[in-house]
Amino acid sequence: MLTTHPFDDDHLHEECGIFGVSGAESASALVALGLHALQHRGQEAAGVTSFDGAQFHTHRAMGHVAGNFDRDEVIRALPGGVACGHVRYSTTGETALRNVQPLYADLASGGFAIAHNGNISNAMRIRRELVRRGSIFQSTSDTETIIHLVATSSYRSLLDRFIDALKQVEGAYSLIVMTPEGMIACRDPLGIRPLVMGKLGDAIIFASETVALDVVGAEFVREVDPGELVIVQGADMRSIRPFAPLAARPCIFEWVYFSRPDSIVGDHSVYSVRKGIGAQLAIESPVEADLVIPVPDSGVPAAIGYAQQSGIPFELGIIRSHYVGRTFIQPGDKVRHLGVKLKHNANRALIAGKRVVLIDDSIVRGTTSVKIVQMMREAGAAEVHMRIASPPTKHSCFYGVDTPERAKLLAAKHDLAAMTQYIGADSLDFVSIDGLYKALGEEGRARRGPQYCDACFTGDYPTTLTDHDELAEVDQFALLEERVA
Repeated sequence: MLTTHPFDDDHLHEECGIFGVSGAESASALVALGLHALQHRGQEAAGVTSFDGAQFHTHRAMGHVAGNFDRDEVIRALPGGVACGHVRYSTTGETALRNVQPLYADLASGGFAIAHNGNISNAMRIRRELVRRGSIFQSTSDTETIIHLVATSSYRSLLDRFIDALKQVEGAYSLIVMTPEGMIACRDPLGIRPLVMGKLGDAIIFASETVALDVVGAEFVREVDPGELVIVQGADMRSIRPFAPLAARPCIFEWVYFSRPDSIVGDHSVYSVRKGIGAQLAIESPVEADLVIPVPDSGVPAAIGYAQQSGIPFELGIIRSHYVGRTFIQPGDKVRHLGVKLKHNANRALIAGKRVVLIDDSIVRGTTSVKIVQMMREAGAAEVHMRIASPPTKHSCFYGVDTPERAKLLAAKHDLAAMTQYIGADSLDFVSIDGLYKALGEEGRARRGPQYCDACFTGDYPTTLTDHDELAEVDQFALLEERVA
């Protein structure tokens, strides 16, 4: 089998999206709708858990929300006024049903369901210690460490045990938790992963993005603050902040690629920011050309911004089919090559003889860029210039984004000239890190320091990376042993 998303597979992928409802007549139906709006954040699996006041009910499945949660019998089997859901793109743990969230456990205090967006960067160390003390894990997901930390905490109240568990983990998390007492929504102290709150009548809703609130007709109230826990118990809602305050470092890639363009993240319109990045790119990296062409679909807003700033006409030079399934059978190399064109095809009549500027959001391994440039050449482009609406991705992410190991990142191995040669373009350039900050209305990183998590570009990780550092030590030790031998 071969993916028919050749231009999507070389992008960074968000781990998941979460959505929770408390106080609605058919909470699970609203959650299913909300997950539809968050499908772009995770396409491997989806799950919903509801609570009817007496029992928890769960349905989890591999694949998309559509087809798994659009049947009446599925929603009827998830009764209750409280529910939460999750769409998954795995970064830790195998792709298997046992890792599909929400994860659920029966604790001494009753049922406990959790949906998690992010990544616990000391989960391996915590897991080893918990297993040594007798814990038995049912999944390979880092999220399950939180459940076991809650279960084994010595504090009396469930809320205190939950806070105790959060104080032992590092990394990034936005969480929605359901217990018999109510719902808890929270973000890590740096606010790396997003979480917003809305209202629909008397119901309280939490979601990874504002677009999910729009889809269910809810009113946006505010973001859940970094380090904040919002506790909803029936008609009562309160907020606590059990962590020492830190300067927030939200993931800057939410504006570059992860969030839907029609979402609002951190008071910024994602669409407007992406256009602004494109405009900044045109200022920093101008080129004489006839057409500005986006790599669909993620490159479109930045390409519009680049075209408006440069005065070069914007055109859809790559046409994407939205009616192709995710995979198809590949009997041979020739059909495999044709399969690429099922999803994207060059608009030959437009491109032939033209100097084109291709706009994409990022370069990861570089394999996508090679295919795109080749497609433009085959369509008769006179020149192919590539401009990227983010800085070079030189470092791996450990906060819930699926990135290759650093050795497989094109920008970590090659300088600009070598990357240009590798992808076969006439020229290549990236927006600067300061230009990216300016598109977000900031003065620039150089003047004020990091205001976002931009570690994939800079290597400046905002937290300790316990598991990664331990693995690096093991690798170094193994390398030393090999040299000694």
